[in-house]
Amino acid sequence: MDRYPPIADHGLVGDLQTAALVSSQGVVNWFCSPRFDSPSIFASLLDHDRGGHFRLAPERSDMSCKQLYYPDTGVLVTRFMSPDGVGEVVDWMPANTSRTPTDRHSLMRVIRAVRGTVRFVLECRPRFDYGRAGHELELNGQGAAFRGPGITGHLQASFPLERDGQDVRGAVTLSIGESAAAVFTTCAADGGAPPPLTVEDVTSKLWREVDFWQDWLHTSRYRGRWAEMVNRSAITLKLLTYHPSGAPVAAATMGLPEQVGGERNWDYRYSWIRDGSLSVRALLDLGFVEEATSFTKWLGDRMHDRAELPGERLQIMYRVDGDPHLTEEILDHWEGYRGSRPVRAGNAAAEQLQLDIYGEALYAMAEGLEVGTELGYHGWKGLARTLDWLCDHWDRPDEGIWETRGGRNDFTYSRVMCWVAFDRGMRLAIELSRPADIPRWRVARDSILEQVMVKGWSQAEQALVQHYGGDVLDASLLLVPRVGFLAAKSPGWLSTLDAMERKLVSDSLVYRYDPAASPDGLRGSEGTFSLCTYLYVDALARAGRVRPARYTFEKMHTYANHVGLFAEEIGPSGEQLGNFPQAFTHLSLIMAASTLDEALDKLRARY
Repeated sequence: MDRYPPIADHGLVGDLQTAALVSSQGVVNWFCSPRFDSPSIFASLLDHDRGGHFRLAPERSDMSCKQLYYPDTGVLVTRFMSPDGVGEVVDWMPANTSRTPTDRHSLMRVIRAVRGTVRFVLECRPRFDYGRAGHELELNGQGAAFRGPGITGHLQASFPLERDGQDVRGAVTLSIGESAAAVFTTCAADGGAPPPLTVEDVTSKLWREVDFWQDWLHTSRYRGRWAEMVNRSAITLKLLTYHPSGAPVAAATMGLPEQVGGERNWDYRYSWIRDGSLSVRALLDLGFVEEATSFTKWLGDRMHDRAELPGERLQIMYRVDGDPHLTEEILDHWEGYRGSRPVRAGNAAAEQLQLDIYGEALYAMAEGLEVGTELGYHGWKGLARTLDWLCDHWDRPDEGIWETRGGRNDFTYSRVMCWVAFDRGMRLAIELSRPADIPRWRVARDSILEQVMVKGWSQAEQALVQHYGGDVLDASLLLVPRVGFLAAKSPGWLSTLDAMERKLVSDSLVYRYDPAASPDGLRGSEGTFSLCTYLYVDALARAGRVRPARYTFEKMHTYANHVGLFAEEIGPSGEQLGNFPQAFTHLSLIMAASTLDEALDKLRARY
């Protein structure tokens, strides 16, 4: 068992309320319950000794490991090949499609020998509350119960278990064709134990899970050139969405570094207005209407929450149930992934001012009209009051889309998205025939356009730049043609795209910005941002630069991990960095694939 396996050396499983990471060595080293943003139970990815893990793998060390997803599902298969035989571990969590949250979640693991003889070993070492709380072990003939503060983990196995202090070990030898199973179930402290386990029952649940995912994916209307990549991204987005509310989390993890050994280690287990709003278009492109409308309803509720209150009308992120409190704390007792400290739980960026979220929210609402998203009278009044308020508050410095901690500035992207807020608000008012102060909104929209093209334009770079009065480029502006602020083939946009290629693109990979040229209040550097590379593909395709767009898209796929997942960033030697997997990257992959398919189809029709 590697002390700290590569970030990319994992597959994701989940039940639509929480998720787990399983390494290619058969180790569950990240799992929180009962929700994505709950305290961890297994977290050896952030502290090998104190984080906790659940290992189920062959005993031999001289083996090779391979990992894949069962086709078109969220079921993960880890294969181990040794001189004695070939074994498999199949991991999944039964999807829960209820809109009611539950405290009971099961991680199911089936082991089998497919060639020869394989001896499997089990180690279950939970560490509750980010490794800060102890637990008591109860071991009996039905399995084990790990009783922590307010939560219990039940471990059942079809083979004998034995005590190892307050943890559990076990072993079983399987010959070709034989199977065994182990299930770890969390519930409230007073929750009852699961029913007795049989391998047949667990195997039956496995095939029900396969059917669930394949039936769901069958409803996708994507028929383009990159079905495997797009389908895997769609499943990943589904796995990262909290089904009771429809809100996606930015990633399944917290604390994974943007630079190994550095301090850029954030908690991404929350719902960003920005990420979720852009996912609406990606989901609609695939035909997943239920998922898109669930999020727009959640978003509408967030806008309604503060429609009558003073101050900001939206927060940049929330917990998956809409709770705005995300207090950030430092977990000093953890060493961090390969010494990357501090490890943070919670996210203080929730308190930042980021004006772009108003544009992204209205963008999502407008896209939702395509499928008849409901926006009742009271919902509309809340939206209209938000835009009336924004008329007086859009022209302010803010922290910007990248959540820099170096102070506020006049970020160009924030202004562009305020333009989007008024533009889409006017469209909604007209299409829905709703009462609105359209003349006032129009004045605000047009004033923003004029201001951006004067103050956000660099004569030296011949480009739109990160903030007023500077010459630093920023990849967030790659969204400019998608939202319609500038035409995709207009001279001003094409020269901006050229400048980004000069300053931000490295062998087709795209940096967000240059921290050395635009200090962000943090030490160290970061890798290229995978989201931005896909936005670059989208912008190239829209600009008619189809050949480089396709080549960039294909090259980017070589940076995916072995099961098609992406973390937040790509490091200097091609390694994946940051929280994993990142929803924003996968939704931008879907967006880029759809745009590129359309551009290639038009090009083919021309000839």
